[in-house]
Amino acid sequence: MGSNGNGKHPLNLITVLDVGSAKTVALICEATDAGLKYRGHGMAESRGSRKGIIVELDKAVQSIHKAVEDAEKLGGCQVGNAVISVAGSHIKGVTSRGGVTLGSRPRDVTREDIRTAVEKARSVTLPDDREVLHLLPQEFILDEQAGVRDPAGMMGRRLEVNLHMVTASASATQNVVTAANKAGLHVDNMVYEALMSADSTLRADEKELGVCLADIGAGSTDMIVYSDGMVAHTGVVPVGGDHFTNDVAVGLRTPLVSAEKIKKQFGHTISAQVAEGNEIEVPAVGDRPSRLMPQRFLAEILEPRAQELCELMRDHLKQAGVMELCPAGVVLTGGGSRMTGLAEVCQKTLDRPIRLAVPEPPIADMPETLAEPEFATVVGLAMYAHRTTMAKMNPEQGFGHKLRALLAKLGA
Repeated sequence: MGSNGNGKHPLNLITVLDVGSAKTVALICEATDAGLKYRGHGMAESRGSRKGIIVELDKAVQSIHKAVEDAEKLGGCQVGNAVISVAGSHIKGVTSRGGVTLGSRPRDVTREDIRTAVEKARSVTLPDDREVLHLLPQEFILDEQAGVRDPAGMMGRRLEVNLHMVTASASATQNVVTAANKAGLHVDNMVYEALMSADSTLRADEKELGVCLADIGAGSTDMIVYSDGMVAHTGVVPVGGDHFTNDVAVGLRTPLVSAEKIKKQFGHTISAQVAEGNEIEVPAVGDRPSRLMPQRFLAEILEPRAQELCELMRDHLKQAGVMELCPAGVVLTGGGSRMTGLAEVCQKTLDRPIRLAVPEPPIADMPETLAEPEFATVVGLAMYAHRTTMAKMNPEQGFGHKLRALLAKLGA
């Protein structure tokens, strides 16, 4: 976590890094007795990574270095460790079941029994290049009684667990670690982006009732479904904000940088809602003069891509058999969720309530500029890093902390 040079407890700085396809964000917070306090953040354009995977190491190193350096300057501190998020289509969720027989007679379930059951469930054979990012128990089953949240101290003869494992491509995550190392950071932990965004945007009652979070990033849309307060499914749809920008660049024959600006400023995903007479100025490629074009033409480019994204999300949830688990609907976050009209397209296609979410963090002094959908991941990351640090330091804080500390020790 790095010491901040004034002789205080060295564990009080928490640094997190969100290496996205569009931008790399570093956030430094201080863990105080009252909770998390903002120290500084930095942002750099992500160079060298596409769809969540690093393709040019040197450029990725530069982006990380710049983001961290800016955060350090703002925070007046130096950091050496970070927790980093990963995303992209190489992330896959696997659900497995495992258990342990406690004996021929019922006895008390111990922490050790829980650990053994989780270990049994996680010992499924994964392909060579997969590594486990998270172990998320969905439910424990005690003597065939399902739906047990915390079996510790309960009586039984056999304990089983349904476990959701979030797995990633080992080489993809290793490249992120290498880039961070070359930028001067030691990586404490790698975590899944959508899980972090869920932390900062979803409400407890939504998780209980059943909800899907769709984090629309630049390169892909990461999805996570909660039911009964537990993770029921994780998955990725390979369409994100960059696809919309590319469509605009091709359709309006304008450079990518201009296409991105035009999309953000004038984009709408329902062409019928754009007034006929509205015109926008479109820069041309090369040194040709810019042209005026109908704003509705831009919407006609974005509309089919929005429909495609929402249909892919719908099909993904149906194929995974989790559409019925989302009565609280779909929560959209991530930079791509800001497009005007997207929530409406989503609501029609998925036939579920839709809400746009910004991070609602318990971070003191955090600037307003970070309370936007594209920072849901990095804010959630800080909350997660803080929680796991606390759980490792005070393992006696209630069951939630105990289970998290236990799984943190298991390398989850």
